Amino acid sequence: MTLPSGPATVRPAGRPRLLYLDNLRTALTVLVVLHHAAIAYSNVPRWYYRETATDPSGTLLDLMLVLNQAFFMGAFFLIAGLFVPGSYDRKGARRFLAERLLRLGVPLLAWLLVLRPLVTAGDYAQAREAAAREGAALPYAEYYLASFSPGPMWFVEVLLVFSVLYLLWRRTAGRGRDAERSAPAAVRAPGAVAVAGFVAGLALVGYVWRIWLPMDASVLGLPTPAYLPQYAALFVVGLVAARRGLAEGLSVRAGRAGFAAAAAAAAAMVLLIVGSSGGTEFLGGGTWQSLAMAAAESVLAVGVIVGLLVLFRERFDRQGRLGRFLSGHAFTVYLIHPVVLVALGHALGGVQAPAVAKFALLAALALPLCWLLALPVRALPGARRVL
Repeated sequence: MTLPSGPATVRPAGRPRLLYLDNLRTALTVLVVLHHAAIAYSNVPRWYYRETATDPSGTLLDLMLVLNQAFFMGAFFLIAGLFVPGSYDRKGARRFLAERLLRLGVPLLAWLLVLRPLVTAGDYAQAREAAAREGAALPYAEYYLASFSPGPMWFVEVLLVFSVLYLLWRRTAGRGRDAERSAPAAVRAPGAVAVAGFVAGLALVGYVWRIWLPMDASVLGLPTPAYLPQYAALFVVGLVAARRGLAEGLSVRAGRAGFAAAAAAAAAMVLLIVGSSGGTEFLGGGTWQSLAMAAAESVLAVGVIVGLLVLFRERFDRQGRLGRFLSGHAFTVYLIHPVVLVALGHALGGVQAPAVAKFALLAALALPLCWLLALPVRALPGARRVL
């Protein structure tokens, strides 16, 4: 995939935010809600409310989950990386760390202490009944610790670790608060060789990583540790792009090439999964199918992210009242959406419909409700400092 360079966008003075990145984060947050809504009716048993698919449409949700997982959280890490160097430059090490602990640590604690007990109430009730049938008691504290997981807030947890590692690197490298802050007026986007090399390296590292941590593994509560090399690599790409203005240098042709490459990779992934006939060779373990999956995923991730950056920069670099509301409350939605999905899942439990239809109904109800509920949550005293 070739990434031809284009002239960097010249932004008016006094425009403090890159609105297209705000809008892209909003779109990715929508994907997060849709992703978890799909899990509820798929064949992937990794959500707080589950209805095992009893019809073939559940397989469509499985494919959607695999394709979405290949890029959407990696895109979050890249965007996060874009803002880290500037934040460190403005605040210095101490204020940067304090701000990270406040903006990431407090929501993580809110999830662990308040929201997680709400979404796991049903699972705890079932576990307690099962223990009672065997003549044993199951205190909630014991259940909580035995089933501990950061849930969707694993992203915040990992991002906090990445931020601390960046701070340590800046301190070690001696690049203090007065480091060069401005991006070049014009940049040259990476060429085909650089992009191909990055994709190949990402695929190879992911393949080796999955020999020990296949795609269905879960470690330390992280639901997708198989993708950690991708997350780290894209976060670093965001750090580099922040200095060099790479996102601004991507041309429209680059975005189209990215989407085309991603479409081809998605088709390859679907063929690989369908061709496995229910097998799990593509999940990892050093098989050739795992190598093919890692390669296709890497192409899809890079292609989609390049395409989205260009698309949103060219078409969605503005906001009205609705756009400001959606982007301003996106992180709050990320925090509270599991509670909304689980509550609606139980409410829709009696509805008899194909898996994909129930997913569509849940998504249609959950998306507006998440943003509506985010409004009073963010209005709580002190909430705007962290959400």
